Amino acid sequence: MIHGKSILAIIPARGGSKGIPRKNICMLAGKPLIAWTIEEAKKSKYIDRLIVTSEDEEIIKVAKEWGCEVPFVRPVELAQDDTPGIEPVLHAVSVLPGYDYVVLLQPTSPLRLADDIDGCIEVCLSSRAPSCVSVTEVDQHPYLMYEVDGTGYMSPFVHQEVVRFRRQDLPPLYILNGAVYIAEQAFLWESRSFLSSLTKAYRMPKSRSFDIDDAVDLAACENLMSAKK
Repeated sequence: MIHGKSILAIIPARGGSKGIPRKNICMLAGKPLIAWTIEEAKKSKYIDRLIVTSEDEEIIKVAKEWGCEVPFVRPVELAQDDTPGIEPVLHAVSVLPGYDYVVLLQPTSPLRLADDIDGCIEVCLSSRAPSCVSVTEVDQHPYLMYEVDGTGYMSPFVHQEVVRFRRQDLPPLYILNGAVYIAEQAFLWESRSFLSSLTKAYRMPKSRSFDIDDAVDLAACENLMSAKK
């Protein structure tokens, strides 16, 4: 709880995955992938209740082994490839109502720290914004990108009056890193999204912004963790 407001944290983890089979419980640096998120979330100063939502028996078993509550089994129809990401969150909130804020923690961000979770929560509440999401600065700046037409000719993706080639001359831009999302429950129901023109940004360094999507991401994250050790 923070400033008298209660917080429900949700870790969504369905069984199906394309890039890496059984991704959410694949091993990373000696632990199931989901365990890294569970451990950091349990260190949060503000989260009142932490749950995993899944339709998969094995994932549910692993989550419980790592000390996370799984109060219900997610309906299979909310665990399909084409299921919008917000739907399992709204389902969880409907089953567990009464919390002021909802935090979404994707298990594919294993380098996110409890400090990042709490920092995002603090930014949201201190600014009185309805939502806050974690971002990181882009590696590939769109000002340096080009479109190529059918005949092979190039044109700038972003047209500029003054073309700038040096990276240090470009304005900083940010991308969602998938690590932390927080929103007021009422806002979430109304907008069915964590994002709006009123959403605040919580900046995270690239070193903690890995979002594992495929085997290359997994190997890179493994190497980074090994190097830290």
